[in-house]
Amino acid sequence: MIKFKVKVMLAIREMTQKELAEKTGIRPPTISAICTGTIKHLPVDVLDKICAVLECQPADIIEYIPEEGVQ
Repeated sequence: MIKFKVKVMLAIREMTQKELAEKTGIRPPTISAICTGTIKHLPVDVLDKICAVLECQPADIIEYIPEEGVQ
């Protein structure tokens, strides 16, 4: 399972989802879907914009959590 930690980074940076959307040019519903973990795919350019604005690495906002019983 892939877990997005964008909300955590936003809190650390004291930034709202709306501010992130404005600074990246990414639509607010897309930012919301990333923050809630309901996004179905994440283009590399979107990831690049988020990392640039939050001044972080992809690993800071994306985490892989292995599902139990799946190999």
